[in-house]
Amino acid sequence: MAKTKSVFFCQSCGAQSPKWIGKCPSCQEWNSYVEEVVGKSTDTRSSIRLKATPKTISEIEIEDRQRAPLLDLELNRVLGGGLVPGSLILFGGEPGIGKSTLLLQLALMQLNFSVLYVSGEESEEQIQMRAKRLSYDNPRCHVLMETSCEQIIGQLEAMRPQVAIIDSIQTLQSEHIESAPGSVSQVRECTLQLMKFAKETHTPVFLIGHITKDGSLAGPKVLEHMVDVVLQFEGDRHHIYRILRSHKNRFGSTNELGIYEMMGAGLRAVENPSDILIDSSTAQLSGSAIAAAMEGGRPMLMEIQALVSTAVYGTPQRSTTGYDLRRMNMLLAVLEKRCGFRLGMKDVFLNIAGGIKIEDPALDLAVITAILSSNEDIAVPRNACFCGEVGLSGEIRPIARLEQRIQEAAKLGFEKIYISAFHKQKTTSDIEVVEVSKVEELFSQIFA
Repeated sequence: MAKTKSVFFCQSCGAQSPKWIGKCPSCQEWNSYVEEVVGKSTDTRSSIRLKATPKTISEIEIEDRQRAPLLDLELNRVLGGGLVPGSLILFGGEPGIGKSTLLLQLALMQLNFSVLYVSGEESEEQIQMRAKRLSYDNPRCHVLMETSCEQIIGQLEAMRPQVAIIDSIQTLQSEHIESAPGSVSQVRECTLQLMKFAKETHTPVFLIGHITKDGSLAGPKVLEHMVDVVLQFEGDRHHIYRILRSHKNRFGSTNELGIYEMMGAGLRAVENPSDILIDSSTAQLSGSAIAAAMEGGRPMLMEIQALVSTAVYGTPQRSTTGYDLRRMNMLLAVLEKRCGFRLGMKDVFLNIAGGIKIEDPALDLAVITAILSSNEDIAVPRNACFCGEVGLSGEIRPIARLEQRIQEAAKLGFEKIYISAFHKQKTTSDIEVVEVSKVEELFSQIFA
């Protein structure tokens, strides 16, 4: 027989305590401990029976299981080239961002897969209405309304679909745990059962997860450690573009990025993001520069916008959207100290057009160009783009994957690209490559 006892779990990080405490000593959150009833086994060590034997590395046999490519090219890229058999994928994002829409669209458009879509939040009628709006139809896609984890596992074992989608993990409840759905114990136990099914049957399983108010995935932190892939769906619900990022991927790179456009008939993959991130207008406006950036293995050209004005209230304001504020302050200090530009008493606002957040150091050259353009009120030529890292002494440092950036700029019709003069490998391209070594040299060439 098993004895029952009460344990207090932290809803933020999953730490446990025998009694209630106000502040979690692990994650420093207040009032996050919740009482849950757990079972305590009375089995002794003598009852343990060995089921597995250790093997050497050379004795382990590798099964040749190929990735299953997806028709959704953006999701295919972020996953690393397709679905890996037996993978457990956690899919997070803000409410209403499009998580359920994207995965239902995947289930309906992938005609070569049999899919079981399990929903614990919506009714059959709601899913049918969304399916009609998406204009896809897959006769091999089945829908199940269920919140019992044991019932779901039973249906999966009986049906044996090629892909399973659970919407969402916070709504599932196991009969072995006496606590409410969404608690730390329930989320951990249900995920463990689904992970066991995925590994034993080699079935890819998608788990949709909720997020907290600070943007992190809800539930214990151990949930992210249990799954193979953690995907985050980002974007502003008031804008049409959505960004899919990989925060963890055991089967590929975490540097890839997927971009979608929210349409009336669902999410449309954006194959060439440079077209949407660059203003196609021909107006010559100051404070704008084009940067050649890299996100994973994908080159992207994006527009950097800057506004420099005199501080009205005495204390200058510094604000960025999509760019690191501390890095912008560092670049402003370089301009002040090394180049003699008096920006200490001016407001500086910086924006990356399109709502993209990126940390590529190659944006530095375009950021400085946009700030100087707004400060001098002189427009930067629209046929020029920039890529280079700026050091603390004002030098332009070389960056990685220069050839791919130049090819992307040439493909989009740019005539000139400014790069560092310290690149050892010379490039050949159809556009003019201008090498600069210092910020002062860049300023004299563009704003002279």
